[in-house]
Amino acid sequence: MTTTTARGEQAEPASSSRSVGVEMITKVYSDGKRALDGVDLAVEPGTFVVLLGPSGCGKTTLLRCIAGLERISAGRVVIGDEDVTHRESGERGVAMVFQNYALYPTKTVLENIEYPLRMAKAPRQDRRRRARDMADLLHLGPVTGSRPDQLSGGQRQRVGIGRALVREPNVLLMDEPLSNLDAELRGELRAEIRRLQRRSGTTTFYVTHDQAEALALADRLVVMRDGRIEQDGPPEQVYQQPATRFVASFLGGMNMLDLAGAQVALPAPLLATLAEDRTGWLGVRPEDLRLVAGPEDATSAELVLHGTVEEQELLGRERLVHFRTGGDQCARVRVHADQTVPADITVIANLADIHLFDTAGRRLHATLPLSSGSR
Repeated sequence: MTTTTARGEQAEPASSSRSVGVEMITKVYSDGKRALDGVDLAVEPGTFVVLLGPSGCGKTTLLRCIAGLERISAGRVVIGDEDVTHRESGERGVAMVFQNYALYPTKTVLENIEYPLRMAKAPRQDRRRRARDMADLLHLGPVTGSRPDQLSGGQRQRVGIGRALVREPNVLLMDEPLSNLDAELRGELRAEIRRLQRRSGTTTFYVTHDQAEALALADRLVVMRDGRIEQDGPPEQVYQQPATRFVASFLGGMNMLDLAGAQVALPAPLLATLAEDRTGWLGVRPEDLRLVAGPEDATSAELVLHGTVEEQELLGRERLVHFRTGGDQCARVRVHADQTVPADITVIANLADIHLFDTAGRRLHATLPLSSGSR
């Protein structure tokens, strides 16, 4: 059955691709540390799932539980219609790509890619043909006779990806596969991984702490924190409608202003959403703020902030301006690199671009009017 990804792309799951059910998984280590706490996910075949979160949030542990490399303390792992909770890793039909490549140093590129087929006792001629096809697909044709120490970091990771895909797994698991590469190579391989996944249609789980990587790759984005799922959904939705203050701050670096005692004048629609004591948090992304000459350039349907500039970062065609506002709180606004920025600034934002959170960090659902300048 053809499925449509969150980006509106048509994807045909591979015949070997399977759904994955992670049912209320808990993982507690022998020292009492709770790495996972009731994680629940149902993933359709062919979906590219990105697990995003800070170090120690449980995303790699979850991957290892799906792979069968960690025994879970409670819950179930279901792949397709089979409960694989108590099966060994090699019996689950999954393949894993690691951060550190994990290649056999004495084997050539072709032998490394071919190795899983050899272990599966595939006929020699068939496995050699499939390994060569995979090497060509990953642009490794010219180096098939080389050993890992003769390859670049990007080539070594391609070999690792090829070795995982050549066996046509039911589920592909990738644990921060690009973190050891430089920025340019990460971007190149990121696009290649997405292309390969679309082509193969394999259900994929991809662990990262890189927000740009997560947004670029995911059909479905799962943000984790302290062993739990903080938010789960299409990447555009998670970015545009963060469910918690943590998600808003972690994904895209939203400005957060504590409204308790803050010197911020709030328009009536915002005030109506807050508690009577006007406590909570106001969030607005740097790209949604606009620098203006003064408050007279704002309308009554816009948020106005005044601040004193502290620092400016050049980001190519843009600059990121750091300023203090609202009772000595820090915020940032993006401006054109050639724009003149005075020491004291006024910035505005459309109400449609404002996010409100209660004191516990939960999103407040307000119906805010669009201003005449809303994009």
